[in-house]
Amino acid sequence: MSKIGILGGTFNPIHNGHLLLAEQARCFYGLDQVLFIPSGCSYMKRQEEILPGEIRFQMVQLAIADNPYFCVSDMEIVREGNSYTCETITRLHAQYPKDELYYIVGADTLFQMEFWKNPEQIFTQCITAASVRQGREDSALMLQAKSLASRYRADIRFMPSLHVEISSTLVRDHLQKGTSVRYLVPERVRSFLEKSGYYRDGKESFK
Repeated sequence: MSKIGILGGTFNPIHNGHLLLAEQARCFYGLDQVLFIPSGCSYMKRQEEILPGEIRFQMVQLAIADNPYFCVSDMEIVREGNSYTCETITRLHAQYPKDELYYIVGADTLFQMEFWKNPEQIFTQCITAASVRQGREDSALMLQAKSLASRYRADIRFMPSLHVEISSTLVRDHLQKGTSVRYLVPERVRSFLEKSGYYRDGKESFK
């Protein structure tokens, strides 16, 4: 039996914070691999502000190229219609029936997941690996985890993590302003973005 981490996201663009989270989860849980899954059509975000899936997929490929434990799937990008985590988890559960799936999220996501489509499918088919800053395991978070465990039979496990103030929004802002994103994103991604001009002129770069 293998342990497979799942890290989904828009990755618009992928940055070093994503990679650090994935590596911390791999080491903490002893994962055999971490699967990055760029979202397809996210019903929670405005599509005109997101680069096409194939470009975001390419950036993830560049970002993880030097880590043998990381891989990327285009399963949400090629799937028609909105991307739903429950459908992705169900498909992966069928694809890896004998393996343990660890769905990697930030701890704050625990307050949102019950409002997603069919949350019970997510909680019953994988372990929820919630990243929390050391010393930030507050009572509200613990109560939420206990509530999800009771209602959905969720197996929620916390892992301590470093807090890095990097976001995709920050990276896009830097690119639009023409300032450096070195050390915010992997070097291969930085080179790709600077050569392509994506995000540099806001929405016009998406065409």
